[in-house]
Amino acid sequence: MTIWVPALAAGGTKYRRLADAIAQAISAGELAVGDKLPPQRRLAYALGVTTGTVTRAYGEAEREGWVEARVGSGTYVRAEAVGHQLSGPLPEASDKAGLLDLGLALPPPTPEREAGLRRAMAVMQSTDMLLTGALDYQPHGGSAEHRAAYAQWLAGAGQEIDADELVVNLGGMNGIALAFASLLSPGDRLATEVLSYPGLISLAQQMQLKTLGLALDEQGIDVEALARRHHQQRFKVLYLMPEYQNPTTVQLSERRRRDLAALAAERDFWLIEDDVLPVAPGTRGTPLYRLAPERTIYLASVSKLLGGGLRSGVMRVPLSIMTRVTVALRNQCWMPPPLMAGLVCEWIESGDAARLSAWQAAEMDARYALAADILQGIDYAGRTGGFYLWLPLPAGLRASTLVDQLARRGLTVTPAEAFCIGSEPAPQAIRVCISAAPTRERLADGLRILRETLRNPDPAFWQTV
Repeated sequence: MTIWVPALAAGGTKYRRLADAIAQAISAGELAVGDKLPPQRRLAYALGVTTGTVTRAYGEAEREGWVEARVGSGTYVRAEAVGHQLSGPLPEASDKAGLLDLGLALPPPTPEREAGLRRAMAVMQSTDMLLTGALDYQPHGGSAEHRAAYAQWLAGAGQEIDADELVVNLGGMNGIALAFASLLSPGDRLATEVLSYPGLISLAQQMQLKTLGLALDEQGIDVEALARRHHQQRFKVLYLMPEYQNPTTVQLSERRRRDLAALAAERDFWLIEDDVLPVAPGTRGTPLYRLAPERTIYLASVSKLLGGGLRSGVMRVPLSIMTRVTVALRNQCWMPPPLMAGLVCEWIESGDAARLSAWQAAEMDARYALAADILQGIDYAGRTGGFYLWLPLPAGLRASTLVDQLARRGLTVTPAEAFCIGSEPAPQAIRVCISAAPTRERLADGLRILRETLRNPDPAFWQTV
C-alpha cells in the first residue's frame, strides 16, 4: 500500500522541513481534512530519517494547528487547518545559537581533542614512511601495525584481544553492517533489545531483515524468555549492548551473560557485542567474546573518545568467519582508509588517547553527579561514567509533545520512539545525553529546563485516558 511521501525542501533541520511539507500539502489540497498521515515509522523509512524526526515534525504540525493526534488511531488533518495560514517556525524551535542539543551521544568537548589530533598529524607529516603508507593500498582488514595499535588501546580499557583477531573498519556503524553482511541474508531474523540503536534499525530495514524485539529488565535481557522466543521464532543473530544499553542504560548481569553464552552454543545463533560507548573504569562485566569466543563478533570504536569524524573502529572476529568479514569489507570500501587509521594509531601510541580517556572518565563522573543533584526527585536510569540518562515519563505525559515543548525552550532530547524495534509500541520516555553539552554550566542550564518542564508541563501535554 502506497503512502504519502513528501519531497523535503533543502536547508534547515529535517523535522522542520517535514513539518513545513505537511503544512504545504494541506494548503495545496494534497492532504484533505480527515486524511490520516502515514505511520511515523513507515514515513521515516520512506524518507530515510529517524522515527524521532517524524515524531517531532508531527508534533510541530500539531502545535501549529495543521493536524491532531488521536490516541491509538494516528495523526489526522484537522478541519480547522483549511484556510490556515502558513507560518515559519517559532524562534525557539529554529537552529539559532543557544539551542542546546542533548539528543546526540557525543563525547564531551575539550580543546585537548583538537590538540591531540594536531600532534598526531604532525608526526604523520614528518615521517616519510607513515605518509607513504597512508597513500598505499593496505590489507582489507587493516595493516598489522594498525591492528597492533588497536589491540594496545583495547588492552588499556581491560579488553585483551589478539591483534590477529581484529579487523579495522570505518567505525561502529560500519562494524554492524559488516557483521550483518557476513551472518545474515534478506529475510533472516535478527533479535535485539526491544529498544535499540536507531542506526541498527535503519540498516535492518535496508537489508530487509526481520526484527525481533526482546524485553529488558534491570538485569538486561531475560535469557529464559529469550530461549522461549527462539523456540517460537528462530533467529540467526542476537545484537546487544551488554555494558551500557542504548537507550535504557541497563547493564547485562554476570549470570545472564553466562546463561546467554550457553544458550547461543546450544541453539547455534551468533552474538554481536556492541561496546562502542565508554563505561566507567572497573565497572565492566565479563565480555561475551570471552564466554562464547567462537560465535561472538565484538565491536569497538574511537568515535566516543577521539571523535566521530575519524570514522575508524575495530571488530574482534572469530577466525572461522574472518574471510567472510574481510570480503564484506572489501566489497563495501576495499579497505579502511590508512590515513585515518594511522592518525588514530599515532594518537594511541603517543599516550594522548589514554590521557584523554582518563580526563573524559573524570568529566563524565562529574556530569553524572551534576545531573543527579539537579534531577533529584525525578525518576531516571543511568550510571556514573555513562553518556546519557533514560527518563520514563509520568502516566499521561506524551513524549512527543514533551520533546516539542523542550525544543521551544531551547533543549533537544530524543523520544523513545526513535529506538523502537519493529512494530513494538514505544514507551513514554526520553533519552537525555549529558555528554554533548559544551560545558558543565550549559549542561546544568539544560537539566534545569528539563526539571522545570517535567514539574510544570503545559496542560496540553497531558493526554486524557
